Amino acid sequence: MGTIEGKAALVTGAASGIGAASARELMARGARCVIIDVAEEAGHKVAADIGAVFVAADVGDPDAWDRVVATVRHELGGLDLAHLNAGVANIGAVDVTTLPLEKYRRMMRVNLDGVFFGLRALVPLMAERGGGHIVVTASIAGLAPFSVDPVYTATKHAVVGLVRALTSPLSAQGITINAICPGGVDTPLLRDAIGGVDAPLPESATIQPPSEVGAAAVELLESDETGRLDVVLAGRGRVPYTFAPIPTSDPTVFHTQLG
Repeated sequence: MGTIEGKAALVTGAASGIGAASARELMARGARCVIIDVAEEAGHKVAADIGAVFVAADVGDPDAWDRVVATVRHELGGLDLAHLNAGVANIGAVDVTTLPLEKYRRMMRVNLDGVFFGLRALVPLMAERGGGHIVVTASIAGLAPFSVDPVYTATKHAVVGLVRALTSPLSAQGITINAICPGGVDTPLLRDAIGGVDAPLPESATIQPPSEVGAAAVELLESDETGRLDVVLAGRGRVPYTFAPIPTSDPTVFHTQLG
């Protein structure tokens, strides 16, 4: 278990919700932060409030990451910690035959491309320092079907698979990678889905504040463990999730066949 104080950190989707909570927690623990979001006004406000550096960038644009990396080098001198958190949803879009192509592309662009391009840009920065720690925001929808938003479910399953597959290769570079898989969180994403910022939350829903999930993410960033998928539910903190083994009489055959 390391310490956050003095570490150089980056958080995406940090203008609100989980990302803003994660950045606040990191700064409170003594980290130096660059935060990323497409929402410029809100992003500047969060950065000014906590003393972070804000970069307006679309995580789904590979070229935007060149600017992010340049800012990280200039402002922080390198990178130790990264929380790849940016995400979007389209709750209620259950009919894939009528879902507009632009909405499908947007979810793939932010939720999956944003993680992939982030990893491609940031892993070399961490490797220069001999290692680092990465946490990706997935979802319980990455572990089980979320039938009210099938495409969101697909993106989060993909993110979970990416984290699992990269655990071993990144370990060779001294980099840990883990995922948090929250349930319902009181964020602008959820509020938009249920009718706006002032809409009442469903009485039957178990919704957690972003601060709980942000704190869980920072705990993982401080951990030396890797390959974890931690479910984060209201009032329960992080609970590790484990997939069932592939059904075969030889548990090594899957890895052997894939090299």
